[in-house]
Amino acid sequence: MAQIKITQTKSRIKQLKSHKLTLNALGLKKLNRPVIKESNDAILGMVAKVKHMVTVEEVK
Repeated sequence: MAQIKITQTKSRIKQLKSHKLTLNALGLKKLNRPVIKESNDAILGMVAKVKHMVTVEEVK
C-alpha cells in the first residue's frame, strides 16, 4: 500500500472535541510534526474529517 505523510498545520484550540480526538488517533500531537501512515480507507476518512487542519503528501 501507499504511504502518506500527514502534518498538522492549524491549531486544535477552539476546535470540536471530535476533531481533537481524530488528531490524537492520527498521532498528531504538535503543530508541524509529520507522521507517516498507511493509506487505507480508515486513515483517509479521518484525514477528510480534519482536512481544514492538516496537509497530506504522498511518500514515495
